[in-house]
Amino acid sequence: MLSHRLKRWLYLTHRWIGIVTCLLFAMWFVSGLVMLYVPFPELKHGEWFAGQRPIAWSEVRAVPPPGSWALEMQGDVPVWRVTGADGPASYRATDGTRVVRVGEAEARRIASLFGRAPDAFAKLIHNDQWTVPGGYDDDRPLWKVGLVGQAGQVIYVSSRSGAVVLDTNRRERFWNWLGSIPHWLYPRALRELPKAWRQVVLWVSGPCIVGALAGALIGILRLRLGRHRFSRNRITPYRGWMKWHHVAGLIGGVFLVTWIFSGWLSVDPGRFFDRGGLSDSARQAYTGGGPLAQVDLARLAILAPDARRVVLARGASQPFIRVEASAGGDAELDPVSLKPFAADESAVRARAARLVPSARIEEIDVLTKPDAYWYAVDDEVALPVWRVKFDDPARTWVHVDPLTGELLGAIDARGRAYRWLYDVLHRWDLGPLLAHPPARRLFIWVLSLAGLVISISSIWIAWRRLRRPAGKVRRALA
Repeated sequence: MLSHRLKRWLYLTHRWIGIVTCLLFAMWFVSGLVMLYVPFPELKHGEWFAGQRPIAWSEVRAVPPPGSWALEMQGDVPVWRVTGADGPASYRATDGTRVVRVGEAEARRIASLFGRAPDAFAKLIHNDQWTVPGGYDDDRPLWKVGLVGQAGQVIYVSSRSGAVVLDTNRRERFWNWLGSIPHWLYPRALRELPKAWRQVVLWVSGPCIVGALAGALIGILRLRLGRHRFSRNRITPYRGWMKWHHVAGLIGGVFLVTWIFSGWLSVDPGRFFDRGGLSDSARQAYTGGGPLAQVDLARLAILAPDARRVVLARGASQPFIRVEASAGGDAELDPVSLKPFAADESAVRARAARLVPSARIEEIDVLTKPDAYWYAVDDEVALPVWRVKFDDPARTWVHVDPLTGELLGAIDARGRAYRWLYDVLHRWDLGPLLAHPPARRLFIWVLSLAGLVISISSIWIAWRRLRRPAGKVRRALA
């Protein structure tokens, strides 16, 4: 009797959660496939480089204030982007004046030069659908500048620094309404309330896990593979759409359950997987040191006439200059001699050993190719890299660039678990598939098509169930 009652509740749970969520499942699979080809808009380094003008060295007359700095063009004016004791700030390299506020005329000029097209309109906004994430908070309000042209390009310029922070076009915006926005439940009105959006994702996707699990169990219970099969030697008792639903569930049920579960984990329920990291004091101790060297800008202008950006940074307390003169073709120079820079390996090891207090280094692995924890989905990943493993309770790993001594990232045991439970199960961004993007897309298509068959068949089944007269429904429930 108990078994019968449990089965009854199992069937009812799957049925009615499926009726409520079948459209959601179909929407998630379709939008996920769209996202394979058109991700949510962001300003990638290659896009920034393509829009950026070479540094006008002849107009660089003011030296930067103390601190780490980057020299680049802001429209047609060279500027210093400085990170000092008071935080980030921008200064015009022509006369040393600080950029406090960027007006409409300047924003139009910056956007027009970046997009290489005349400006059509400009308005000051706090956010819109494409700039609602919190990563733009330091640049708000933003100038939204539309450009003349068939592509419908829109450039977003920080009103605080004058930096271009995002560009979008009509194609990106159209497909994202069919991709990222429905997939992430990401309409602006909801995403402007981060806590409410997070709860919506949790409580919408949570019951879907229960429904998918119940369906997987029912699919196994209703399967007959032995001698006692159903009539006509069938392994399933169902016909029509119910048969499609059952068979597709058997084929893709495990994927469906892991996929919706990993999607639920995307907002990290309970903050259990909150990535451990290095403290600010540890980072400062690693990169800190004496005053940064004065750079001979006249000589640097001769060495890097086509540079789009020049950065003075530190790696393991050693300053160096990075010249970005071609997309992906960075060069590192010694700030004094302006010869190729190479970090002192012993200094990097000594500084790295102090990154995690009260812990010692267990081993240092040299990575010469990507692996499960050091990879990139769309871009090239920095190589070679040192992976420094510590014996602290969190089992922290730190990634360091051995050529410059730069600190590239840190991840602990919980972060590595999250990598498998969310990234791998939801995005399938694992080594062999990442190395062959067409194979990864084909793999995701096959799994998603199985999920779509499950979802679409459940929509039809739900429609038929809801159209049944009330008397039939009561008899079926009885």
